[in-house]
Amino acid sequence: MNRIVNAPALGEPVGFSHAVVAGDTIYLGGQTAEAPDGTIVGDTFVEQFDRAAGNLVIALRTAGGEPDDLVSLQVFVTDVAEYHEAVMALARVWRKHFGRRYPAMGLFGVRELFDPQAKVELMGVAVRQA
Repeated sequence: MNRIVNAPALGEPVGFSHAVVAGDTIYLGGQTAEAPDGTIVGDTFVEQFDRAAGNLVIALRTAGGEPDDLVSLQVFVTDVAEYHEAVMALARVWRKHFGRRYPAMGLFGVRELFDPQAKVELMGVAVRQA
C-alpha cells in the first residue's frame, strides 16, 4: 500500500504530495526554493538550489529516508547556462545537503516552472536501506 507523506516544515502542498512511500521506495515530489508561506526564497540560482535541496531533504527525512538513500534525481532549471556558470558554487551546496555521493541524475532545461519566480526544481527517488 502507498502512503502519502507531507512535511509540516514545508509549505502546504496543493495538487501534489511532498513524498509517496511505496514499500522501501520514496518518490519525492518536486521541490523548489519555496518557503512555508509559498514565496520563492533567493535571487540567485545558487541560493534557490540551496533552498530546493534543503526542502527535498526535509521531505525525504519526513518520509523516513536519508540523503544516502537517493538513487535518482531530476534537476529542472529555467536557464542551463546559469547552471553551468554556477557549477563550482553548486558543488559546495551539493556537499552541504548530500555529501559526496551522487545518484543517477538528469538535468532538464525548461521554459518555466509552476512558480514563475522559481529557477530550479528537484525531484527524486530514494530507496531506504534495510
